[in-house]
Amino acid sequence: MKREKITLGIVDDHQIVIDGLMSLLKGHEKFRFAFATTEPASVIDRIAASDIDVLLTDVMMPVLPGNELAKLVKKRFPHVKILALSMSGQGDLVNEMIEQADISGYVLKNIGKQELIAALEKIAGGGIYFSEEVINELQTTASKKKQKEESQLTAREIEIIQLIEKEFNNKQIAETLFISERTVETHRKNIFRKTNTNSVIGLVKFAYEHRLI
Repeated sequence: MKREKITLGIVDDHQIVIDGLMSLLKGHEKFRFAFATTEPASVIDRIAASDIDVLLTDVMMPVLPGNELAKLVKKRFPHVKILALSMSGQGDLVNEMIEQADISGYVLKNIGKQELIAALEKIAGGGIYFSEEVINELQTTASKKKQKEESQLTAREIEIIQLIEKEFNNKQIAETLFISERTVETHRKNIFRKTNTNSVIGLVKFAYEHRLI
């Protein structure tokens, strides 16, 4: 039989966050609280004692971070949906939670009551929910990763970029790397093509953005 209310569990190492979440959802006809704790290590036992539908978990917690806790919860209670709450929507962090912890949603702690309710309802119903800011961060991270992969710079080309950044000309680069100037010219053409840049300034900017120098 389907529960009339969505049963929630909350874990966050800051009591003020827990108080805020409970205040937002208190009295709402669709939700009830099974537990709220600042101790992530106690969550498994709490779920075992009082079954829940959705776990709201902080991401950055000492002792047991959100991604590790989420993995433990999904392994022991695969039916429990997990909504990650964080101050940061950093793409790499979100991807880690998705790929390693099988979460159903990720929202920032600055969202309002209506968005939180919408996220919980969608997740409890078997859907997924990511706040708009988180989606934007994921897209940005994916774009940078794709750009870096597509550039496929060789170790030699990266060496040449580093020398270009030091204002070495083709002759100086050739002498430093013990190659011909013609080879340097060929590498330069390939570098500008791969990085989709057409000036030294643009190339250096690309190198800094992708931490090549």
